Amino acid sequence: MNNFITREERKLKVIKKALVVSFTVIMLITIFLFVTPTGKKICVAGSNLYTKINVLNEIIRIINDYYVEVPDWEKVMDGAFIGLLEELDPHSVYIEKEKISGIKEEFSGKFEGVGIEFDVLDGYLTVIAPVANSPSERAGIQAGDKIVKIDGESAYKITNKEVRDKLRGPKGSRVGVTIRRKGVEDFDVIIVRDEIPLYSVSASVMLDDEIGYIYLNRFSGTTATEMEQALVKLEQRGMKKLLLDLRNNGGGYLEQAIKVADMFISEKQLVLSTKGRISNSNEEFYSGLNNHHSQFPMVVLINRGSASASEIISGAVQDLDRGLIVGETSFGKGLVQRQYSLRDGSAVRVTVARYYTPSGRCIQRSYDGNLYDYYETFAEANRDSILAEEDSTKERPKFKTKNGRTVFGGGGITPDYHIMYKNELTDETRKVLRHPSRVIFENANIYTKKYNKWKNSKDKFYTKFDISDKDFDQFIKLIQEKEIDVNLKEVRKDKNYIKILLKAEMARLYWGYDEYYKILRLVDNQVIDAMKYFDEATGMVAKN
Repeated sequence: MNNFITREERKLKVIKKALVVSFTVIMLITIFLFVTPTGKKICVAGSNLYTKINVLNEIIRIINDYYVEVPDWEKVMDGAFIGLLEELDPHSVYIEKEKISGIKEEFSGKFEGVGIEFDVLDGYLTVIAPVANSPSERAGIQAGDKIVKIDGESAYKITNKEVRDKLRGPKGSRVGVTIRRKGVEDFDVIIVRDEIPLYSVSASVMLDDEIGYIYLNRFSGTTATEMEQALVKLEQRGMKKLLLDLRNNGGGYLEQAIKVADMFISEKQLVLSTKGRISNSNEEFYSGLNNHHSQFPMVVLINRGSASASEIISGAVQDLDRGLIVGETSFGKGLVQRQYSLRDGSAVRVTVARYYTPSGRCIQRSYDGNLYDYYETFAEANRDSILAEEDSTKERPKFKTKNGRTVFGGGGITPDYHIMYKNELTDETRKVLRHPSRVIFENANIYTKKYNKWKNSKDKFYTKFDISDKDFDQFIKLIQEKEIDVNLKEVRKDKNYIKILLKAEMARLYWGYDEYYKILRLVDNQVIDAMKYFDEATGMVAKN
């Protein structure tokens, strides 16, 4: 019996299959449009939709019959889905099934694995830090360790994706790694995988005797819990004022933003409203459920990377005169999405409503269907200049806060006080900092061992310890050893800032991210200037 088919027969089978699929699609769409209630609504709303669907079917048939190669229909149709949603707005998206699990992880607040921050340096999988209380930390893995084998197989020149594939796995499963550590022979470690938290609060630390600082990087499923823990910790340490840093926080879960806002806003007050075409997308959200935190003076720091849920917090604080917003104009995303699963495992995230701050303003930036222009406008170098801000607010709609201050809609949250970020590093220094060899980390790793006595003197480390010129020369020497192609004369111009980075990295290796960010923030011009506005913020609390 001949099991082989000719090229022409194979082509005929493909065509028949495509025609069957096309016919089936048309029949299902016809039934949907003319029989179901939703379909009838669509027909009424847009009489030419059925014609367009027929055109789509014609395009599919023409491509299938005449395209130079047999089409990869899965790829082609995914592209069509993406394009369809892009035409709606910049935040309605098609999510391929391969990406679903990663997105769920990002916002669930945890994944399962061994718990290390890593990079591949000089071909070796290098531990930047074990995650606190993770299986790796419990197994004694240290910053600077090189994982040279995973389950007996060489990990040299492993890719980042391969690292995740090999080290992540279900809770309770085991993975064997071979560790190379300076000064000892290679040794094997068995790590039992567990749940690893993805933190929303990157840092919570006292900047001085009164000012607490919280750096919130996302709104995931655990954000409200983390914020509660951070506030309690800082209050126990004597916090009288709060600087909430939402810079580069791209948002996340709306309900988590409402819970966080409720921690700061007393009594029952409108925090947010949403309005859409369908009735269940019209909602109002009020504070008043979580009033056990004192009403301390509050300053919120934002920039152009602060979007969505970050803008919900900023808008509520500003409109209700709960505190001051400082920094740069935020991103301008005032749309609410819901995610719907599809039968093949993929999903669509569709905008179902616009959201409005307590004063009634929508801060969504305009969108004309061109994604490139939408994001290019956001990235313009002069977007946050005083002149650009003054020009934009002349055209934007005006609203009044609870106590009668003027605020602006349509185009992000405009800060009460505009502070541009200043960090004029040379291009050569930026090359060094971006280089995959991570010389800052490697040098700091050397210094922590060299200056190990400081590990037990945290308070003195802040005020007494500095990276010496001799240590900085060691940093330059390592750049040369790594053969990083930069002009070292230009790099030396940024010596003082590089010394701060090295000191901050040492603090992280000694004590963790709170201390790392404290050192960096105390030389951050936006943070320094933001702290100047607490007197005014204190007056706002008194009026409320």
